[in-house]
Amino acid sequence: NGNDNKKFKGDDKMDGAPSRVLHIRKLPGEVTETEVIALGLPFGKVTNILMLKGKNQAFLELATEEAAITMVNYYSAVTPHLRNQPIYIQYSNHKELKTDNTLNQRAQAVLQAVTAVQATNAPISGTTVSESAVTPAQSPVLRIIIDNMYYPVTLDVLHQIFSKFGAVLKIITFTKNNQFQALLQFGDPVNAQQAKQALDGQNIYNACCTLRIDFSKLVNLNVKYNNDKSRDYTRPDLPSGDGQPTLDPAIAAAFAKETSLLAVPGALSPLAIPNAAAAAAAAAAGRVGMPGVAAGGNTVLLVSNLNEEMVTPQSLFTLFGVYGDVQRVKILYNKKDSALIQMADGNQSQLAMSHLNGQKMYGKIIRVTLSKHQTVQLPREGLDDQGLTKDFGNSPLHRFKKPGSKNFQNIFPPSATLHLSNIPPSVAEEDLRTLFANTGGTVKAFKFFQRDHKMALLQMSTVEEAIQALIDLHNYNLGESHHLRVSFSKSTI
Repeated sequence: NGNDNKKFKGDDKMDGAPSRVLHIRKLPGEVTETEVIALGLPFGKVTNILMLKGKNQAFLELATEEAAITMVNYYSAVTPHLRNQPIYIQYSNHKELKTDNTLNQRAQAVLQAVTAVQATNAPISGTTVSESAVTPAQSPVLRIIIDNMYYPVTLDVLHQIFSKFGAVLKIITFTKNNQFQALLQFGDPVNAQQAKQALDGQNIYNACCTLRIDFSKLVNLNVKYNNDKSRDYTRPDLPSGDGQPTLDPAIAAAFAKETSLLAVPGALSPLAIPNAAAAAAAAAAGRVGMPGVAAGGNTVLLVSNLNEEMVTPQSLFTLFGVYGDVQRVKILYNKKDSALIQMADGNQSQLAMSHLNGQKMYGKIIRVTLSKHQTVQLPREGLDDQGLTKDFGNSPLHRFKKPGSKNFQNIFPPSATLHLSNIPPSVAEEDLRTLFANTGGTVKAFKFFQRDHKMALLQMSTVEEAIQALIDLHNYNLGESHHLRVSFSKSTI
């Protein structure tokens, strides 16, 4: 691996072609294999590790390139820390790790133990915790209520904020008494205590989305599905659930009586993932906003791995416009598979990044990260840039112009089911099925809303087809001056 070390000297950038092997540098001297493996666990299965103790470096191999890409993108927005020191992660030149097992026995043993934990870390549901089983301050589980929720708060946003304090193992989100709430489990009760001290009463975004945090009576969360409502980061193999019913009826009933979930006393994973977080003080000192997103925030996104034959500023405007008001789009002249997209504010760019990174557009998995640019420059007067840059500042199609608009509550991740609205009375189900089938996908199901024929749900056979249909048909003129509105739905038909 001589070349890797030469190549990476003094080069903190995340470049290099994606690989499922990641090169990790500037590790603290006493760091363990377990801590390095823990960095990769939330993103997928870790299949190999090689520690270069003398050089304070390691190579980590994930099961898939997608998992590695997600991990690099995530840690480019949130600097990873081990033992309160920042570390650096980038793609390695190696496509897989060939390790000499005799030299690497200890690492392999740790890896096997972790994999075994992942496989068996399913607590038996149905046993309840007695109230006195754990005194509140000892619980690794926090209950989070979000007041004043002007912008939607996603599970990913919570993970990003709370993982500064330690390994977040599980999150369950739900709405109770019309309030968005979450249960979040740390690997260690000490981390839960630090996070509560630092974050209780803080705003996630400027002047809104206030965190109210207390300890849950639970010691362990039982997560059945990994989707946008609940996630178990130690078990990437969980199903996503159909229509995402994250709580089974027994649990829902328990919620009604008491905000605690059914759980298993003390069934925490034996993997004592050490505190991989920066000191709580740092977060307490600053506003808790997203990393790199100040009040105005980093509004420009860099989108790469685009299909350069197909992509246009208009198609990016339409797709990214689902998550915020796109101001400008610039497809890069010398690198037409990449584009800069300027959103109206930092919260919107964060939302678009968390929802669209890793999605498929025109057959390619796109990558979305925050750009270092503050604005997207328009071409100089009289300069023809072949229509690669477009200013959408005054577009009538912005979804979030009105403060407190209903659209803020209807922001969902890309899904195969689309929500259609503004349908004129003369348009029938057959017309809409034909229209959507013409975008190249298959329409699997369709249903008008019972009370209101202006709205319908339409399900394509894959998320990628639904993304394509939304790009092609949002704002489509259906006649009688009705322009179709298309967004992603959280329901299934």
